[in-house]
Amino acid sequence: MGAIANRMVSNSKSNTLEGRLVQFAVDIVKVVGQLPQNPQAKHIGNQILRSGTAAAPNYGEARAAESRADFVHKLKICLKELNETGIWLRILQRSVAVNPDFVSRLVAENTELCKILVASVQTARRNDSAKIMDTKEKKAAGEK
Repeated sequence: MGAIANRMVSNSKSNTLEGRLVQFAVDIVKVVGQLPQNPQAKHIGNQILRSGTAAAPNYGEARAAESRADFVHKLKICLKELNETGIWLRILQRSVAVNPDFVSRLVAENTELCKILVASVQTARRNDSAKIMDTKEKKAAGEK
């Protein structure tokens, strides 16, 4: 596959992931809107709302990264927000009366999104290492 075709496939995957992250944020907003208005649920809801809606815009920032290191750093921020959201969702499941099927689907999607981001970070690091090795090999061979 050529470089342009690779970028098109990558862009398609990036668009799909961004769409999933946006839908996840929308679903988080919905579940928080269904919570009771007691102090405990409000606290958990505020935490979930903050972390659960942060991954999508942070991923948008990662896609516009200025370097591979910046890209990896921003992906890791997305991952941290999703990891926090996963914990808050599990706390929510065990402590507040809310639609259990909907929350279970959110937990499952959160887990899948985390796996995708971990793989993306690993791929970016691997590609960066390969690029560094290629540059060193070219220098050693006297190429520019």
